[in-house]
Amino acid sequence: MASAFTHAVVGAALTPLAPPAQRNGRLAVELAALAALPDLDVLGFGLGIDYAHPLGHRGLTHSLLFAALLAPLVVWLLHRDVRSGSHDWWALVGLCFAATASHGVLDAFTDAGLGIGFFIPFDNRRYFMPWRPLATSPLEPSAFFSHWGLRVMANEIAWVWLPTAACVVAVWLRRRRRDANRRWR
Repeated sequence: MASAFTHAVVGAALTPLAPPAQRNGRLAVELAALAALPDLDVLGFGLGIDYAHPLGHRGLTHSLLFAALLAPLVVWLLHRDVRSGSHDWWALVGLCFAATASHGVLDAFTDAGLGIGFFIPFDNRRYFMPWRPLATSPLEPSAFFSHWGLRVMANEIAWVWLPTAACVVAVWLRRRRRDANRRWR
């Protein structure tokens, strides 16, 4: 799996795509949390849930259905000021879905585990991407300060953080150019 830090970075990076009235630090934190949330399934280990079980690690909480059900619930709970069914409401639902679903997508690019249950409960098979450049993150927080943890973070910075930052800068530059063009009209 990718680290919680990397999942959060990807989620927060979606913020510039939000409607202008919703684009703020609070939304960035929400999207970061949604992107990291699917890994709460590791609590299942303590409950005796087998890794390969649909409720196990990288199972249901990593599925597209989970993201699709969670997104409108989060918008309904946390964005009561946005009229349900409006353009902004649907945009927020889409961003919450994308942030949550990004978790499974990133994990599918890692080099270990059983794969991702993208289609659970309809299909219990686990999937990986054909190309898997991301090193698997340690599960224990203390391991992040080991040689292995530092290697994983360097790998994620190269493969995820830098490209994500480039995309955010590109969106920012495009908006800036568009706004400048509007001022000259």
